[in-house]
Amino acid sequence: MRQHTIRKPVSIEGVGLHSGKVARVTVSPAPPDAGVVFKERATGERIPARPESVVNSHYATTLGANATRIQTVEHLMAAAAGLGIDNIEIEVDGPEIPALDGSAKPFVALLAFAGRVQQSARRRMLSLPCPLRVGGAGRWIHIVPSDTLRISYTLDNDHPAIGTQVLSWSPSERSFVEEFAPARTYGFLRDLGLMRKNGLARGGSLDNAIVLGNSGALNGLRYRDEFVRHKILDLLGDLALLGRPLRAHVIARNGGHALNLELVLAVQRAAGLERRAAATASATAAEEAAREAAQREGFVPAPGLVTI
Repeated sequence: MRQHTIRKPVSIEGVGLHSGKVARVTVSPAPPDAGVVFKERATGERIPARPESVVNSHYATTLGANATRIQTVEHLMAAAAGLGIDNIEIEVDGPEIPALDGSAKPFVALLAFAGRVQQSARRRMLSLPCPLRVGGAGRWIHIVPSDTLRISYTLDNDHPAIGTQVLSWSPSERSFVEEFAPARTYGFLRDLGLMRKNGLARGGSLDNAIVLGNSGALNGLRYRDEFVRHKILDLLGDLALLGRPLRAHVIARNGGHALNLELVLAVQRAAGLERRAAATASATAAEEAAREAAQREGFVPAPGLVTI
């Protein structure tokens, strides 16, 4: 199976769910083995979508490098993963990926409009060497080796609109697009004041989230079990931080972004990926230092040549 990128650059803009600020995102093709890389337009800072780039996983997945932060990347990451797109560069003009309708559906439409191109490099699947478990009590994720990816999720909540929702899914592009990408994020009206006081949900509205009052949703549901579907969507987006399609059965109960990150880090350690990531980062830093030194001395290295 080969890697894929998109055919042409595409852009979209909207308000961030947590920041409340308008942001514009431009997604462009990237070469084989580049993975997903975010770029902050104002500073030019490039942030690879990898576990070591995560600086906050409270209510959303935030990536960062130095002083640059890009918030709420999970829905766009899930859209790329669900469509089998391996390599893209995402330029962000603003602090946060736009919420749009609160789901991955608009990002799926955006990437579909861009088109998909097969690349020469082979896709490298990630197999789990042993079972792993993170969390405890009523919130945990268990993952076991498998020939394909499967996600089984249980969501328990005493709110009457949620209750207990259980769903098991073997991802395919069609089922992702039709059954999971449209599932929206949700929040409780009772928590809104505190969240906004803490700098969260400042852009939240009935247009980009399911809002739950005391007895039910203030806006209609797209699926009876939309809540657990969205949890699976978030998990898929966070698993994409591994940079390679995962072969495993993921069994989760009442997870969230912080627990998803714990799982991703555990998988990364078990598969030895953190050592490879550190080696790649070290090599990249050395190349950048060499380029800067050459420029200070007045040399401009030609493409494909090494400055000595």
